[in-house]
Amino acid sequence: MLMFCKVAQIIMSALIVVFVLIQSKSAGLTSGLKSSFNMYRSLRGVEKGVFITTVVLGVLLVINSLAIVLLS
Repeated sequence: MLMFCKVAQIIMSALIVVFVLIQSKSAGLTSGLKSSFNMYRSLRGVEKGVFITTVVLGVLLVINSLAIVLLS
């Protein structure tokens, strides 16, 4: 069971990295300053799905981390 949790931890962390990179629109200081002055817009469609998936994976990662600590 411990080995399964460790493998799941690696897979979930890699997926979180991928989903966070998908979410970032463009990198850089000037683009960050430009986007801070834009009005808020709601997430729709695929963007919302990626956001929710990222949050769920983050919660599962924390739960899995606690399970690894308790099992060791």
